Amino acid sequence: MTTTLTPPAPAVPATAPARRPFRLVRHSLALAVRSLTKTRRTPEQLLDVTLQPVIFVVIFVYLLGGAVAGSQHAYLQFLLPAIMVQTAMFASTAIGVNLNSDIKKGVFDRFRSLPIARSAPLIGAVAGDVIRFVVAMAVLIGFGSALGFRFGNGLLLGLAACLLVLVFSFCLSWTSVLIGMLVREPGAVQGISFLIMFPLTFGTNMMVPTDTLPGWLQAWVKLNPVTDVMAAARGLMLGGPIAGPVTSTLLWSLALLAVFAPLAVRAYRRRT
Repeated sequence: MTTTLTPPAPAVPATAPARRPFRLVRHSLALAVRSLTKTRRTPEQLLDVTLQPVIFVVIFVYLLGGAVAGSQHAYLQFLLPAIMVQTAMFASTAIGVNLNSDIKKGVFDRFRSLPIARSAPLIGAVAGDVIRFVVAMAVLIGFGSALGFRFGNGLLLGLAACLLVLVFSFCLSWTSVLIGMLVREPGAVQGISFLIMFPLTFGTNMMVPTDTLPGWLQAWVKLNPVTDVMAAARGLMLGGPIAGPVTSTLLWSLALLAVFAPLAVRAYRRRT
């Protein structure tokens, strides 16, 4: 009697699940490079983050500087860290508009046909958009330095302030991504994003000290998380309290990332 032996099924490597996060990271980085290449070939996409901070500095410093601080130079020192936060926050709104446009054009449908992680195009696009924050802050600090701005705490802490604002803006950009996944038209994404950003940025002590504001506005300023980000940037760049504002900024950043990144990824998967 002949016995036929069935060969055992090939074993799945035990490390396969462990490779998934590395696969997602690798694919996301590749698509982030694609986003950077797209920006390099169409540099006009950076016009808003290069001209906007310059315009804001010129308007606020030379129109309000003498009345608020007594001199343009003193007001420039007070204003520029807050303008850096505002500029990075406004720059974070573009990712939602761009993703919404790509979805309408069918770009993400093509990505689905590729053997890549499902969320890699979304994460790669967000990571690649960080260049907008870097360019915006570099232009702002360069222009401010030409006008006389100086780091009161030294270059190292000044760069730490830039890095902190970069982290916060990256985490905040996931709110724009979520809006881009939920709204049907790119124009509506931009409008909704700016409706959110304006009270967050201007409802702070960006232009004047908190104690000069009316009582009801002071209450909002103290609750506004962007006030902590601006306080942290000023403390690192010029001097003043650092530990409390920096801790609050990092906690708010983690909260934004933990809440809005999963919601954005879920909305992206449902839409694509």
